[in-house]
Amino acid sequence: MKTLLIAAALLAGTFTKSFAANDLAVQPTVLNSFNTTFASATEVDWSRSEELYKAVFLLNGQYVSAYFKEDGSIAAIARHITATSLPMILQTSLKNAYKSQWVTDVLEVTGENGLQYYATIENADTKVVLKASSTTWSTYQKSRKD
Repeated sequence: MKTLLIAAALLAGTFTKSFAANDLAVQPTVLNSFNTTFASATEVDWSRSEELYKAVFLLNGQYVSAYFKEDGSIAAIARHITATSLPMILQTSLKNAYKSQWVTDVLEVTGENGLQYYATIENADTKVVLKASSTTWSTYQKSRKD
């Protein structure tokens, strides 16, 4: 259940931006962990869900999202990547299985369950989020466009 909660927070939180983050009081343990792990990060924006603190920041020219538990431990780190940055087996299977759809977003997530990828594919009527944790894609979310 906790894995599902973290995955939902990653997807919902990564595709949206927090606007009230500047008023957020971040736990000192979380700030210390962040500053130790991501010492060269800039443009840090904090938000919070029920169980996790989220920091969106610029690191080495790329925006990254890091999710922290209250004790300062890292629950997950996510970054947007291009479809061509996926492992070759995932690139190929995505291209072959979803020829009539286009890839609108790809997310690489490193967390408690190892390395996972999320790819959003769309056509005129449907938006699907796929998930891969090894060499195959599975449907994570599916919705119809209005």
